[in-house]
Amino acid sequence: MRAIFPGTFDPFTVGHESVVRRALTFVDEVVIGIGVNENKRWHFDTERRLETIRSYYKDNPRVQVMAYDCLTIDFAKQVGANLIIRGIRTVKDFEYEETIADINRKLTGIETILLFTEPELTCVSSTIVRELLKYGKDVSMFLPKSKDNKE
Repeated sequence: MRAIFPGTFDPFTVGHESVVRRALTFVDEVVIGIGVNENKRWHFDTERRLETIRSYYKDNPRVQVMAYDCLTIDFAKQVGANLIIRGIRTVKDFEYEETIADINRKLTGIETILLFTEPELTCVSSTIVRELLKYGKDVSMFLPKSKDNKE
């Protein structure tokens, strides 16, 4: 089974690694989708986001990282995914994602599985991490550990 994990990842997306790791316990492959939208301002360009996330998963042949500039359901069809994985940190995330999952299911028949990030990341948003970085604060506790440095 192939799943997509769509989003607008940048190098500081909090909790994505724990969601991918958990998804790989019940699917064969996860395609991480880096959302591309020219109307949104990103802290990092698409190439840097792709390079950063790809480098993290470079030793895992079950994870692919791709850019996409279409609807999630269209991206799922393009890559042959039959499941959408969404990461959530808060109840507000859950309510929003549950509504989107219901719409996707009705439009396409593609199921969505909502996975909470690990407990220590549940209240930390990527926006907060970027704001801390802006002011020179250490955010290493919120980032996935490097495969070489598993502190």
